[in-house]
Amino acid sequence: MRPAPPAGEFVAPAGVVRPRGSSQGPREAPPVAPRPAPSEASPLPGSRSGPVRDELKICGLAAVRARFARDAGSIQRLFFDHATGQRVGVICKVLAQTKKIYRQVEPAELEKIAGSIHHGGIVAVVAPAALRVPTAADVRSWVQRGETVLVLDRIGNAHNLGAIARTAAFFGVGHVVIPDHPGAARPTDAAHRVAEGGLEHLTVWLVKDLTAFARELAGAGYDVVGAATRGAVSLRGGERRGEKGERKPIALLLGNEEQGLAPEVAAACSRMVTIPGSGRVESLNVSVAAAVLMWELLTRRT
Repeated sequence: MRPAPPAGEFVAPAGVVRPRGSSQGPREAPPVAPRPAPSEASPLPGSRSGPVRDELKICGLAAVRARFARDAGSIQRLFFDHATGQRVGVICKVLAQTKKIYRQVEPAELEKIAGSIHHGGIVAVVAPAALRVPTAADVRSWVQRGETVLVLDRIGNAHNLGAIARTAAFFGVGHVVIPDHPGAARPTDAAHRVAEGGLEHLTVWLVKDLTAFARELAGAGYDVVGAATRGAVSLRGGERRGEKGERKPIALLLGNEEQGLAPEVAAACSRMVTIPGSGRVESLNVSVAAAVLMWELLTRRT
């Protein structure tokens, strides 16, 4: 027996969505045509083997709800298992109104659609947004509003990018800047999955020259703080202030997982800081270091 849905909740039907005006009862599903076995000739909708490459798959209920709240129109298709279907009635109702596809599927099919076993019971196939290039006017507006900027120098692991984005959203950081570099991770399916909705609460920007951009941030009035594993001032060494004693907005720069900040990018920073530790291990994972630095620079001292 299927558990009764919460009172007032619209529950999506299993199988193919019934056209409006059908005479079938509300709990009956129309006949479903046999589905061909998955193959290169007949890929599953939204699967990695399919021909469409300009789509993004967002997995997990928190991430899907965050995308729905921010941009419901970007959701092209929605797939979910039975248990999660009891919790997304409102989303399905909106998709039905705009004639979008939503469907309950078996766990094995959901795994293939997601391209991962870590789908959290739901996958939204969305149109990805193009990454914008920040202009001088954008930077000036960030400074005027005192907004923190997080700059990532060739963070190569999409999981690290997602974890950093989740932490940034938690601390209220609204801007993440990445370089247009082949070694830099982009906000892919994996990054969105790990971010658990965090990427929906910030803007990811793309720049050609990270060194020039760091200098632009400093010239606009940012305290450009670079992270180093060693040889820099400890976080306990104080913070930079403006000429009149006011705190400058922070632009925090984090480097590649193995190489750290490029030397020319580090040279463009206002200062370099390091996280003091026991010395038993050389450094922290970059996403963990990002969390410590954001807490120390953005929250504890304010």
